[in-house]
Amino acid sequence: MNTEYDLAVIGAGIHGAGIAQAAAAGGYRVMVLEQQAVAAGTSSRSSKLIHGGLRYLEQFDVRLVRECLRERELLLRIAPRLVKLTPFYIPVYRQTRRSSWEVCAGLSLYALLGGLHAHARFHRVMRSQWDGLDGLSQDGLQAVYQYWDAQTDDAALTRAVMRSAEILGARLFMPARFEEARLDEHGCEIHFHDNGVSSSARARVLVNAAGPWVNQVAARIHPQPARPDIELIQGSHVILDAAVVDSIYYVEAPQDGRAVFIMPWHNGTTLVGTTETPFTGSDPAQASPLDSEQQYLLAVVQRYFPRATVKISSSFAGIRVLPAGKSGIFRRSREILYATEREFQPRMLAVYGGKLTSYRADAERALNRIKQSLPSRRRLADTRSLVLEPQN
Repeated sequence: MNTEYDLAVIGAGIHGAGIAQAAAAGGYRVMVLEQQAVAAGTSSRSSKLIHGGLRYLEQFDVRLVRECLRERELLLRIAPRLVKLTPFYIPVYRQTRRSSWEVCAGLSLYALLGGLHAHARFHRVMRSQWDGLDGLSQDGLQAVYQYWDAQTDDAALTRAVMRSAEILGARLFMPARFEEARLDEHGCEIHFHDNGVSSSARARVLVNAAGPWVNQVAARIHPQPARPDIELIQGSHVILDAAVVDSIYYVEAPQDGRAVFIMPWHNGTTLVGTTETPFTGSDPAQASPLDSEQQYLLAVVQRYFPRATVKISSSFAGIRVLPAGKSGIFRRSREILYATEREFQPRMLAVYGGKLTSYRADAERALNRIKQSLPSRRRLADTRSLVLEPQN
């Protein structure tokens, strides 16, 4: 087989699926290669949140927060069965690093960036209501703030986006193992195994959306494109065997001041995450929480909910792609990076990093980066109005 496409996307995580959907909605012929299953990698191992990124305001990343809040509102509208608005609580203690006034100032800016509508509002919980906060420790507690963000099943959302792309005409090859691609003046020749059978296809542009495997895929593209300096960061989560909370708590880890979420999860369990640890393994698929990470997260729960009797029933780890740098991991930018092999009419685009919440906007930006390499097509739909439904 040797078929011609406008775009060939490698990876069916949330960014690969989002780019496939955006391209198919634009009327382009799209193929997607996925070696395991849709959302098999990091897109099933996130913190399950659709949020503006309140903590990114500490890095003055106002543009990212504003965009994520806008995309959150859009997803609440087009994916109401997948994305649910839920209350978040931030407790402030005498010994926490962020004072009450700092949290209030951050939430005020968050509300302003969110457009000051109902979902952007927050309030200070009255002291008389503290006893109703799931057994939250009141030792040294000075204030509690409640605001709104959203929760999702990340894998289910990714599958819905991929299905939307297929309905629009994108073709998903799965399981399909990418072997190599060779760039030429007219695009690229792609070689892969489709269900164990050697296949090939041509595309005007190859999109490398392989998540933590992005540089491994890049090494199989000839001539090899330049690669940005990145670091793979492991984010671990634990699932506790009991329902500790009914709402989501955004707390400060007493060990180092990092942000940790404690949230209700499926079947009466509790999800806690995340950590940020440099990944030192050779295969991101084999990432698993370290014992130290699990104990770190368990200690956070015990600090804030000392009366809870829980144990870890399961755990998982996802790998983030972050720009390398000397600053601490917690303070590095979460902005997505795009890399092309040439500025004019690129034949290859690589996607580094990105957030679950902003996948749709990121996909539209990716498409704009390669539009000059694509033919004129009749637009079929607008991703801002395509309803996303859970898949069976």
